[in-house]
Amino acid sequence: MDFASAAPSVVKSIKQRDLLNTWLRLYARHQTAPAIWEYQPARLEEELSDLIYYTVDNSTSTPGLTIQSEGTRISRAYGHTGKGILLEDYVGPRLAPFVMPVYRECIARALPVYSVADVDDIYGRVVAYERLLLPFLTDDKVSHVIASLKTFCEDGGFEIKNLLRGNDALPRPKLRTVIDRDLFHRAPGRIAAADVVEFADQPGDPSVTAEIIELN
Repeated sequence: MDFASAAPSVVKSIKQRDLLNTWLRLYARHQTAPAIWEYQPARLEEELSDLIYYTVDNSTSTPGLTIQSEGTRISRAYGHTGKGILLEDYVGPRLAPFVMPVYRECIARALPVYSVADVDDIYGRVVAYERLLLPFLTDDKVSHVIASLKTFCEDGGFEIKNLLRGNDALPRPKLRTVIDRDLFHRAPGRIAAADVVEFADQPGDPSVTAEIIELN
């Protein structure tokens, strides 16, 4: 499975961008993924229904992911909750080829992975399924992954119940990216370090001289 290189701007959901920006601020300190305990986004409680937490078992050649969340909105799309279950077993053999490579890329690269696929609800309406994966390290290995899962239908409402199991149509991947460019977050409205600001002379006021200041 091929993954395109992308900058954070590839993520369109405002809430997912907020989650990613918090991760990027932590990443920028040492140019490496943070620990899970450091990650405390603002208004996290508002997003919990769309988040799934995983622990990663690196003791085998192919890392395993165990679901640590239950009662999330996306569990309705799969038809049941999965706390304590391996992700590969939870999604089943039919969906695993579409799901597992995305998670494994996130673990292998220790970088955020963003993907979009079209799925059909039980009434045939096309729903965009947007997945943002964020990795977290312990002892220089990815030990946790947080998935933010969003669903959107251009036609308006859709049925999320059994969205990913309710029909014979498989997901149709539209975008698979590793976010490996521009790995920083600049708060809006601020002047970046080393930008140059020039204060010009005021017309008619000979007492004011031009001055150039470099911000570090």
